[in-house]
Amino acid sequence: MNTHSNAVPESSLDSKAVAPPLMSATRPLYWSVRRELWENRSIYIAPLGAAGVYMFGFLISLVWVSHRYRRLVPPHTEPPLIQVAMNYAHAGMLLTFTAFLVGIFYSLDALHGERRDRSILFWKSMPVSDLTTVLSKASIPLVVLPVIVFALTVPLQFAMRVLTTAALLARGGNVAAEWSLPLYQMQLGLLYGLIVMALWHAPIYCWFLLVSGWARRATFLWAVLPPLALAAVEYIAFHTSHLGLLLQDRLFGFSYKAFDLVDKNGVPIDAHFIPLSLFAPGRFLMSASLWIGLIFAAIFLFAAVRLRRYQGPM
Repeated sequence: MNTHSNAVPESSLDSKAVAPPLMSATRPLYWSVRRELWENRSIYIAPLGAAGVYMFGFLISLVWVSHRYRRLVPPHTEPPLIQVAMNYAHAGMLLTFTAFLVGIFYSLDALHGERRDRSILFWKSMPVSDLTTVLSKASIPLVVLPVIVFALTVPLQFAMRVLTTAALLARGGNVAAEWSLPLYQMQLGLLYGLIVMALWHAPIYCWFLLVSGWARRATFLWAVLPPLALAAVEYIAFHTSHLGLLLQDRLFGFSYKAFDLVDKNGVPIDAHFIPLSLFAPGRFLMSASLWIGLIFAAIFLFAAVRLRRYQGPM
């Protein structure tokens, strides 16, 4: 009797000891994002390679840096400031453009690839929902790539400044023009621009994710040709280009919404250096185009989740 009565509390204690802890709601998403980074090394290798190529070319250009700075007019006027800013701006532009291309091709293959190599059967057997999987894939172009670009560009620009200063001092050049450039403003502008572009291009990436989960082959053609064909039909039939202008605005329109690119006299501002006073976050956030695009991005994501739930391997 005593043995039987003691067995119940012991088994109860054992079951409590081996009970698995509750998993955090964000942990599957975190590990899903890490899986994407493990499986798609181009996400960080391509921007890193672009940074290395730019630094290599910049090191070669240091041979003529003293001659280039001698041609500058006094350092506190706008033209030399723009000329000094060009090297730093081009570095950020190159890495941003590289990340944009990586995001496009990643999105086109994100859901298509797991159906093609039949790994979708394995991942569907894991305790990770379709929503978590699709959100982790969408976070790569919308969150991870902008973070990588900023994390690479800032030290790259600092290294460029140090090397330029050392080259000018070694050749007896004037360092005043170089240090007249407020580099921190350029880096804040880069961070702001990356956030703006991620929000503005969200429907593009989400559309590509949706096509990636639906098309059996030629995902790039299925993603690009239908809107271009509709724009061509509109132009031929009605001699208008509303859809073409809409597509153009979705690619490049963020710059006019997020920045004041003209001064008080209507003169265009050189985009190589945009002061903080010309940022327009309020106007950007109040733009109807931004919120309409985000609504479409949410619709595309919802459709991609539903599609993955019922799609099997090819």
